Amino acid sequence: MNINRNYLNLQDSYLFARIAKSVNEFKAQNPDKKVISLGIGDVTLPLSKSVIAALSAATLEMGNAETFKGYGDYEGYAFLRKAFCDYYAGKGLTLELDEIFVSDGAKSDVGNMLDIFSEDNTVLIPDPVYPVYVDTNIMAGRNIVYMDANDGNSFKPLPDKNVKADIIYLCSPNNPTGAVYNKAELALWVEYALENDAVILFDSAYEAFVCDKSLPTSIYQIDRAEQCAIEFCSLSKTAGFTGTRCGFTIIPKALTRSGESLNRLWLRRQSTKFNGVPYIIQRGAEAVFSPEGLAEARASVAYYMDNARVIADTLTKLGIEFTGGHNAPYVWLKCPDGLSSWEFFDKLLTKMNIVGTPGAGFGKNGEGNFRLSAFGNRDNVAEAMKRLEENL
Repeated sequence: MNINRNYLNLQDSYLFARIAKSVNEFKAQNPDKKVISLGIGDVTLPLSKSVIAALSAATLEMGNAETFKGYGDYEGYAFLRKAFCDYYAGKGLTLELDEIFVSDGAKSDVGNMLDIFSEDNTVLIPDPVYPVYVDTNIMAGRNIVYMDANDGNSFKPLPDKNVKADIIYLCSPNNPTGAVYNKAELALWVEYALENDAVILFDSAYEAFVCDKSLPTSIYQIDRAEQCAIEFCSLSKTAGFTGTRCGFTIIPKALTRSGESLNRLWLRRQSTKFNGVPYIIQRGAEAVFSPEGLAEARASVAYYMDNARVIADTLTKLGIEFTGGHNAPYVWLKCPDGLSSWEFFDKLLTKMNIVGTPGAGFGKNGEGNFRLSAFGNRDNVAEAMKRLEENL
């Protein structure tokens, strides 16, 4: 028996697990301190009234023989896929039901999607980046090429025609930097993918936070993207489903490689390895896209974006450079006084009792930067910013 030795090439621990360990140790040693977390991107607002009502009704259905549901469709129930189609119609896009696959979140599908691609593909990943993109490809032993995201390109790298890649990861609005591609910039990526017969894996988990109507919230708002892109979306941040787990992936039927439909390959993969999202959860997700549910979700998004504004205003007042915070729930700042990412993490934790995320954990270009999340309680965010002002 041999292990998958690619796992030995991973960092010792997942970034957020390392942060949690440090925070838990500090709390144990300082039980009287109030620690405020602006680190991991978990939501703090409860599920909306519409979602709770739908979850409750579906739960009662499961206790009645006449309405009980067992195994569902591998792609997800038609009622939820239709809700997703209607949502995208609001973006001016037409999707077919069988182009949508319901999942337990974007994180799972971003990693699992690699099952349908050959391991000898070259993968192009921005740096800094959400660690899942990197780690899942290291686990598979793929060749990774990094593209630099930095101040010079506003943390939005564009294609280099001298670099040949087969799979391209894009996230907009970006985690961790909060940068958002405009339509012209995404059009360059679509052109590159088509020229290289590559596939874009487009993570739009934070699309609900885009306030600027001129900015795209789906890769399919770019001409011909349906021929080269797969899109992942999640209800985790849009509707607070971090503990409820539901998202969806779009694979257009127009997307083929090596003469094969990627949509068909993914369905084959899912029907073998995935039994679907629970009926109760899917009913809750459907409620998100009702008129009442959308209004409630947008109110939650507005709450978090107000938090982002409070953070951004404080950093501006302190003269600290940053990106994000305007069309994204993350604020990506330059560590003051020339501190490294982990040095600034320790300073925030021990001196101000604030938890953030060291930029170095997202890649080498993240060194010297730091991510703050707007997914906190308003009073806690305000208190954290007060501490920041008093100490910086």
